Amino acid sequence: MKRKKLKIVSLVIVLALALLFWGYQKVERFADTPLAIQQEAIFKLPAGTGRVALEGLLVRDKLIRSGKWFPWLLKLEPELAEFKAGTYRFTPGMTVRQMLELLASGKEAQFSARFIEGSRLSDWLQVLQQSPYLKHTLAGKSEAQIAEALGLPADVKPEGRLYPDTYAYTAGMTDIALLKRAHLRMVKSLEDAWQGRDTSLPYKTPEQLLTMASIVEKETAVPEERTKVASVFVNRMRIGMRLQTDPTVIYGMGAGYNGNISRKDLETPTPYNTYVINGLPPTPIAMPSQASLEAAAHPAKTPYLYFVADGKGGHTFTTNLASHNKAVRLYRQALKEKNEQ
Repeated sequence: MKRKKLKIVSLVIVLALALLFWGYQKVERFADTPLAIQQEAIFKLPAGTGRVALEGLLVRDKLIRSGKWFPWLLKLEPELAEFKAGTYRFTPGMTVRQMLELLASGKEAQFSARFIEGSRLSDWLQVLQQSPYLKHTLAGKSEAQIAEALGLPADVKPEGRLYPDTYAYTAGMTDIALLKRAHLRMVKSLEDAWQGRDTSLPYKTPEQLLTMASIVEKETAVPEERTKVASVFVNRMRIGMRLQTDPTVIYGMGAGYNGNISRKDLETPTPYNTYVINGLPPTPIAMPSQASLEAAAHPAKTPYLYFVADGKGGHTFTTNLASHNKAVRLYRQALKEKNEQ
């Protein structure tokens, strides 16, 4: 009788162990199951979310097909239950375990906003407005209010004072926080350029160097031309010749610019019309690149006073008005032939 009871107990134990092993395998298989996604998914885990609530969110968003084994996985591997609130990026092929490890790591999804060289503050605000998961606080703010938020003095405009680059951010970051990062980078870059500049240049302040860099940025996209373009404007400043650069005229026209500049536009006074005013305009006209800052700080040593587009993507540089006029005629002829093709 005892032997029979012993066999029964042994059988129960074996069955229990078998059941536990079966359950363990099921949980492990569930943990190694890929999420039910075919493309990248962004998942927001609210603060205070517990185990049951997380399971509900995963099922609701169809990231897992069933939550049957979910609580058992968290009991078997409690370290996976230490998830942190945030916004996360799930990728195809990611398993349930990998997903939980990511939530426990707190490594939130990174997004990016790209600001191109030579863009203006208005362009930056548009990029920010279109950036997902960013907290928008600047909508409807005036330029003066944005300057104040950046910590700039009351008489300083934000134009030119943001370093163009691609900036990473996490969900919930404010747009002004991102701009402050760009501003601090420009402050450092301008300081370095000013400290390392050719001291014979006719700039009285770092701001004038920044303004020159913004003009160079708008005048050419050819890297090897930047220092020559800067040399033309520096040479003009040295002899008291007006800069006469179209990008400053365009900036001064503001919303009135329709893609073309007329003779009337060149003759209409604005604080930025360098066909009318002497020297540099009062502020930068765009966000200059590092290369343009360097070009403004170290222009090439040239005798050039003029340059005009050559129709091939670059410019022809000349030392006198007669040669410049000839280069203009050649450019117009090349443009005409191109349009006739």
